[in-house]
Amino acid sequence: MQKHVTIYTDGSAIGNPGPGGYGAVLRFGEHSQELAGGFRRTTNNRMEILAAIEALRALKEPCTVTLHTDSRYLTDAITQGWVKRWQAKGWMRTKDEKALNVDLWLELLPLLEKHNVTFVWVRGHVGNPDNERCDMLAREAATQPNLPPDKVYEAEHKVRSATPR
Repeated sequence: MQKHVTIYTDGSAIGNPGPGGYGAVLRFGEHSQELAGGFRRTTNNRMEILAAIEALRALKEPCTVTLHTDSRYLTDAITQGWVKRWQAKGWMRTKDEKALNVDLWLELLPLLEKHNVTFVWVRGHVGNPDNERCDMLAREAATQPNLPPDKVYEAEHKVRSATPR
């Protein structure tokens, strides 16, 4: 029988795009773990997906997971089958429009196969303690000095160095 883990996740980007961070709270019985990280230039949606990835990666064995997020993008992409459709169409949303964040979806999908995950959308900023904690972790991570690059985002958007020439 698999362990049941409750996870809350959140992502943040100041300026969107801008400095970004993710936060996650994992709970199993009396045990809890918090995760956070940030990047110098990224998007809110990327951080929402990355929060789920990092939380699921932290699990040492296959688990049954209830993953709470205030991201409709993340929840709907999984529960409404958008990601599977984009993948089936060669990562295209429409005939002319590419799907975004493909690198992260490709990381998340195998984790969803490893774990039995149920996504639950929660309204953000309404006093849910674990959602509020994730928001705080994500915002704090986004404001840290010397954040690393989100290499895929920066490469795709050809972000220029802030250093004058």
